[in-house]
This record gives sequence, structure tokens and C-alpha cells, in this order.
Amino acid sequence: MKRVYILFVAMLMSYSSFAQEAAVDTSWKRSGIFGLNFTQVSLSNWAAGGQNSISGIALFNYTANYAKGKNNWDNVIDIAYGLTQNGKDDAIKSEDKIDLATKYGRHAFKHWYYTALLGFKTQFSKGYNYPNDSVKISNFMAPAYFTIALGMDYKPNDNFTLLIAPVTGRITIVNDQDLADAGAFGVDAAEYNALGVKTKDGETSLYEFGALLKAVYKKDVLENVTLMTKLELFSNYIDNPQNVDVNWEVLISMKVNKYITATLSTQLIYDDNTILTIDNNSDGIIDESGPRTQFKEVLGVGLAYKF
Repeated sequence: MKRVYILFVAMLMSYSSFAQEAAVDTSWKRSGIFGLNFTQVSLSNWAAGGQNSISGIALFNYTANYAKGKNNWDNVIDIAYGLTQNGKDDAIKSEDKIDLATKYGRHAFKHWYYTALLGFKTQFSKGYNYPNDSVKISNFMAPAYFTIALGMDYKPNDNFTLLIAPVTGRITIVNDQDLADAGAFGVDAAEYNALGVKTKDGETSLYEFGALLKAVYKKDVLENVTLMTKLELFSNYIDNPQNVDVNWEVLISMKVNKYITATLSTQLIYDDNTILTIDNNSDGIIDESGPRTQFKEVLGVGLAYKF
């Protein structure tokens, strides 16, 4: 695990380095948005019924791209966290994401670049199988995904890139022994004897080798309306290469004035290693389990600073 944390620290240091250079070098193109979205409902003697609630989401999306001569260096920070509280219930998270990526390219011919990519994804805090808040299903660094990819990048303009990486290594970290013992996110589960005593801990990492396709598009599609979308497809050569992992994200930012912005984000995920359980009638008994298409949509209006 030490190597994993060293890699994470090195990535953060690289972001600090390029931010300092970007402040003085005109070869850099930077853009970003920081937003705070809030929703609050308060009811008193409300005949139609309902429940008091409050929710908030903070998001930060930043890109810094360097282009000079034959060299290209693209960097992305995408972070979000949100909480929701209904009535007197404890607050539960409604959004949780850390997504960092850095990509270096060297011009090959026309719009193509020899490219290396380093990516990291995880979340900030524990997640539970709500409304059952006693069943933990995720945690910080559980899962975490490290991706190293080598290939060719197609960049016809500043708005679009398409990375085709036939040499890609991906490490899935499950740095929570309870989840690792359960075999969460594809790692090998713990082993038990006939008496139910654990004889071997579950593995905390999964190594995959395959191919990655990653497309990114970002543009001001209308005045004060910015669209950014990312699509990642990964196939593991070693295990069921026909089962392609999908991660598709869309972020639309609509600027009302200098400080008010509406944001709409969606995310669609399919990962053959992520097994979801379904309790159809809420009786505490699992009726179905298996990989499923995951979808999330978040709409917010609040304070924002776009730069």
C-alpha cells in the first residue's frame, strides 16, 4: 500500500507544480468552476404533508492544459461532495467524488500524439446501503482506482480529445478489510473454515491489464452555457474482455450572473466487478445480486465562481 500512497502524493505534487507554472506561462489554458448548491424545505402545519429537509453540494472542476511545440500536457481535477438531511434523521451523503487525471502527449503526426495517462479515482467518506445505514458498502480508498495507460491521443482542436490506449494497467484498491473480506469491487473474498472462522483475509487489491478508450469534450455551447462530457471504456484482456466497463459523465454549467450558476450533472456506470444486491420487498433478504447499470443525476442552483 505504501507505493499506492506515494503515487497519490506524487500526483498532488504535480498539480501544485503545474498550477504555479500556469500563472506565468501563456502556453497554459485554464478554466474551472467552483459551486455551492443549497436546497432547504421548512414546513409548519402543512396540510398536504411533507418533511423538513436541507441539502447542500459543493463541487470543483478545473482543467489546465499546456501546449507548446510538440508537447501537450492536460490535467483535470473533478471533486464533489454533498449531504442531505430529512427531518430529524442523520445527514446522508448525496454526492461523493474525487477524480484526478494527468496526460502527457508528444506530437506524432497531424492531430495524433504519443500519449501516457495517469488517473486516480476514489471518494471522501463511507457509504451505506440506505435506508439501512448499518450496511457499509464503500469507504475512502475503498474503492480507489489507479490507471496507467499508453497509447495514441487524437486532438483535432482544443475542445475534443480521444485517447486510444491498448496498453493499460488498472489497480483497484479496497482499503477496508470488511469490504475486502466480502469480495467487494472484484477482489478475492476472505476464506472461512467449516466453523465460520476466517482463515485468510480478503485481498485488498485487484490488478487488471487491458485497453482503455477515453473521450473528453468541453465547449461553451451557448452564451453562458458550458458542456463537458467524459466517456471511458475499459476492457480487461485477462478476464472476460467482452464485458466492457463504462463510465460516462456529463456536466452542464449555466451561468445566470457573475455569482449564480445552475449545474446539471449525470453519471452512468457499468462495472462487471461491482456486485449490487437487491431487496425487492424490504424484508432484509437479498433477492437478487449481480452487476447492474448505475445512474446518478444531480441538479443544483447556487453560488458559483467560474474562471
